[in-house]
Amino acid sequence: MNKLHGEIIVDGYDMLKKPKKAKKQIGYMPEGVPLYTDLTVKEFVNYMAEIKQVDKKERKEKVEKIIGDTGLKDVEKKLIRNLSRGYKQRVSMAGALVGDPKILILDEPTVGLDPKQITEIRSLIKELGKKHTVILSSHILSEVSQICNKVIIINKGKIVAIDTPENLENKVTNNNSVYVTVEDPENKITKTLEKVKDIQKIELVEENEDKTKQYRIEAKGEVDLRKTIFAELAKESITIFEMKKADSTLEEAFMKLIEGGNK
Repeated sequence: MNKLHGEIIVDGYDMLKKPKKAKKQIGYMPEGVPLYTDLTVKEFVNYMAEIKQVDKKERKEKVEKIIGDTGLKDVEKKLIRNLSRGYKQRVSMAGALVGDPKILILDEPTVGLDPKQITEIRSLIKELGKKHTVILSSHILSEVSQICNKVIIINKGKIVAIDTPENLENKVTNNNSVYVTVEDPENKITKTLEKVKDIQKIELVEENEDKTKQYRIEAKGEVDLRKTIFAELAKESITIFEMKKADSTLEEAFMKLIEGGNK
């Protein structure tokens, strides 16, 4: 059996040689929000400050600042057990911030939240990202795309990609397509567009209840077909209800990278 080997360096500190100094650079917010629910918000943050040995002279000021930064001032005297899931997430994040670590590790920070709470936590994470390095673990790829400026995709314990969300999305875009929704009772769209030299493929995607149809029109190369399509369909009195470019998503990039790694 092969032994694992390597090293972990955190802000210049070797985790094995100087574990206390290395760990001091990290604030961790675990999934599931494990908190001391019999404490008030302020008591909990104070307790975390004691554990992390924040200087007594600065402790009160720093606790107040963390409570303010995480939007907990209005509930600082409430018992944690009486808070909503969204506020409990904030309390857990406040605990991670104690000691002013350079690195924040957030494990599934929005799981179980309602849409309003998700928006609030995402905004808080973006704000924290201005002062800290934030490492976010999430299976919600739309969230990753909105929050992160670098993505690491792991499949079966191995890194399969490291890049920006935008670059990952662009890498898996295999064609230049436009989605067009039209009202075309005489089915003239295919004949009308077949004569356009830069069109490679015309595909019916779906027929809607309102008698409109959506087509995917694929271009050759990097040609933007939208103006041409609009002009050609207008000549034939084919009404366009919607026209948009087909954008690849991080979900699509993830699936293609994972499928490639499984072959």
